[in-house]
Amino acid sequence: MKIEMHFVFLSWLVFATNVFAQVAHNPLTPTDITKAKNLASKYACLSCHAAERKLVGPAYRDIAAKYKAERDAAQKLAAKIRSGGGGVWGNLPMPANPNISPADLKIIVTWVLSGAPNK
Repeated sequence: MKIEMHFVFLSWLVFATNVFAQVAHNPLTPTDITKAKNLASKYACLSCHAAERKLVGPAYRDIAAKYKAERDAAQKLAAKIRSGGGGVWGNLPMPANPNISPADLKIIVTWVLSGAPNK
């Protein structure tokens, strides 16, 4: 069982590395932005986050600024969204979202790292 879980995790990690490798190089279209906002709503991200201001969690623009210089920012953010976590932005933990599909995760991560544009 443990070996299977490790294999699943490693498979996802390889997939995520390949999928998110070009996040910084792909500008978002208006359709991408609308889709990302709808997905952020679907997965309850907007309950705790907003584009320009801190709610329960940090503003998406603050997240984008923090990870701007990190080469593996997309992988880190994707792992944080999927696994949850805490301590980076304060004491309240972010709940895990393990059921988000890789395709939806890519759209959300791209949008967040782009500063969560509205248009």
